[in-house]
Amino acid sequence: MKGIDFRRLQDDFQGLNFNDPGVWPQAPRIVAFVLILAAVVVLGWLFDWSDQWSELEHKQHEELKLRENWVNKKRQAVNLDEYKRQLEEINRQFDSLVRQLPGRAEMESLLSDINQAGVGRGLQFDLFQPARDDIREFYAAVPVTISVTGSYNDLGEFASDVARMPRIVTIKNMVLTAAPAQGNRGSRDKAVAYDGRLKLDATAETYRYLDEEELSKQRGDKK
Repeated sequence: MKGIDFRRLQDDFQGLNFNDPGVWPQAPRIVAFVLILAAVVVLGWLFDWSDQWSELEHKQHEELKLRENWVNKKRQAVNLDEYKRQLEEINRQFDSLVRQLPGRAEMESLLSDINQAGVGRGLQFDLFQPARDDIREFYAAVPVTISVTGSYNDLGEFASDVARMPRIVTIKNMVLTAAPAQGNRGSRDKAVAYDGRLKLDATAETYRYLDEEELSKQRGDKK
């Protein structure tokens, strides 16, 4: 194998006529071709191919997202019957809960039932005052401030009776104190001022569903 004749190569690159590259020796023509090709590649990358490459990466990312969406939709389609069954069960449970909420016309009867539950346990109502309805999204909370006096057991049974009502009633903000003895309310003698009875101050909160008029007003307020 013959070595490279660097002197000859040097002579080939001397005295080149740039106006007539066709008569150049082989080595300068090859170098010129490589330089032109490299310049075309660089210019093509800067002005066109780089954008196309970025767009290609973007499209590949979109393709992955579309594939994921397709897989999710396919999974949902396969489980559609199960989703429908779950939705029906949720609606059934929701309807069951709504049926436990009285309407506006039934509130007076429900409040009377709460009062009778205390009276039936021998409790003395010092205060039974319904407050203004607290309107929520699809129902209203009706707080009732109560103050009742009785024995510890009777107060506990009253709370149990309220909890067992077919309608939803919660008792909160409870404060339990010793009650003055009957017949000694004005007595200053602390030794005989109490007879074991207790006084319960609390808020009995019940709930009712909104009628169509109230629901329409709610939608109007949101708009």
